[in-house]
Amino acid sequence: MRIDEVRELNDTELVKELGDQERAMMNLRFRKATMQLTNTNELGNTRKTIARIQTVIRERSITANLETAQAEGE
Repeated sequence: MRIDEVRELNDTELVKELGDQERAMMNLRFRKATMQLTNTNELGNTRKTIARIQTVIRERSITANLETAQAEGE
């Protein structure tokens, strides 16, 4: 999932997608441990997708906090 695709999702979709990606990461780890994982690049791709989702969630929370602080300051 690319960063522009992640930014198009709303907050509830982001949380759902984060849960799905974390579950997929766990399954990939199990498959790796049992020697059933053929494409090891999937681990890195999933980890990067999780990081992208967490980054967008954090960006949105910082933006919301700044907006509320500015609204209270005025």
